[in-house]
Amino acid sequence: MARIVLGVGASHSTLMNTHWHQVAHKEDAHRFREALSIARDAVEAAQPDIAVVVGSNHFRGFWLDLIPAFTLGVGEVIAAGEAGTPKGLQRSDPEFAQTLAEELIDRGTEVALSARMQIDHGQTHAIQYLLRDLDVPVVPLVINVFAAPLPRIDRCVQLGRNMAAALATLANRRVVIIASGGLSHQLPWPADWRNPQTDDEKFLVEAWLNGRGEWERYDARRREIITAAPASISEDFDRAFLSDLEAGALDRYTTYTSEDLAAAAGNGGQELRSWLTMAAALDFAPGRSLAYAAVPEWLTGMGVALIEPAPRKSR
Repeated sequence: MARIVLGVGASHSTLMNTHWHQVAHKEDAHRFREALSIARDAVEAAQPDIAVVVGSNHFRGFWLDLIPAFTLGVGEVIAAGEAGTPKGLQRSDPEFAQTLAEELIDRGTEVALSARMQIDHGQTHAIQYLLRDLDVPVVPLVINVFAAPLPRIDRCVQLGRNMAAALATLANRRVVIIASGGLSHQLPWPADWRNPQTDDEKFLVEAWLNGRGEWERYDARRREIITAAPASISEDFDRAFLSDLEAGALDRYTTYTSEDLAAAAGNGGQELRSWLTMAAALDFAPGRSLAYAAVPEWLTGMGVALIEPAPRKSR
């Protein structure tokens, strides 16, 4: 049977690639980057055959014309390549991914399927830093965290549990699950795409609706809107979240609503669904926080953590 050998949670930000020199407190940024390297080495040491990368999409591969709650990449995986992230065809394992999809559906998580999935930094940041120089195929799992209404958090937790059960039925593979996103941050996006207020918000909704096949046409102004936004980072929440991860207590967030999470961690905090999905797949085993840095120049509370599977109980 396939076996989960490691879980990794890591924040992402394309501004890390493009706005390094603007960072005032370089020691914090270096601490985060070094933690990514430590996590990358832990992935290598786990000797995975497959990496399931759970993350978001920032309207470069998914648009408002069709945006499922959960989508599994079961064929080609193509990286958008924005802001210095990987670009082009990524190594994948369609046979494994398709079988995983069948098993998830049998267990009650009806994932949508994509035989040609375009991913952006919501997943490629993890590929760039956590799978660097590792020849490991990826299975992307995209969770809708930006286009309301969002999937309930308890459904994401159930997705993680069902993934663990599904993997246990598959052919012998070593699987690492990487959660990409969070921690707290506030993106300058409309609170609800159905009701944009400003000209910038109306532009963004137009881009989200019409960007399929030509997202780059909208990207320059999108970047201007994002880089001009003030940072809003909830350090107390982020540290509490990482503390709960270390204690094996992330299941306490199962009862959170989207409104609860937005109030505590901003609209970018909705990406923590990926961490909770990963942690649930590892049965909320206690983990290890490697670093935390609030980096306002990247708009985000940046965290890295590992969860190793709990030892199997002897009969």
